[in-house]
Amino acid sequence: MNKKEFGNIGEDFACEYLRKNGYEIVERNVHFSRFCEIDIIAKNKNQYIFVEVKTRKNDSFGTPLEAITKTKYNHIKTGVMTYISQHKIHSYRIDAIGITLYPELKVQHLKNI
Repeated sequence: MNKKEFGNIGEDFACEYLRKNGYEIVERNVHFSRFCEIDIIAKNKNQYIFVEVKTRKNDSFGTPLEAITKTKYNHIKTGVMTYISQHKIHSYRIDAIGITLYPELKVQHLKNI
């Protein structure tokens, strides 16, 4: 399994988690440049939620959310600003979801990062 396939597994779990919690999935894997991709764009009531998903097999080398660096966050923000201006969105937030697969499936959801 390559990195992209592994990441897609985590994104699938994240989408399932979001749907179970009342979110509507609007888009996935929206590319803005080679440095910026929004993993999931969801909607909850009238608010758009831009979600970065990080997946790890286990926590041996840190949690998935620890992998979101300042540089990565700045790239995400650039993509979000582009998207909201193109789609005239007024209410939004940026979330992060960490997926750990082993020894058991664990989902961490940080809102409004």
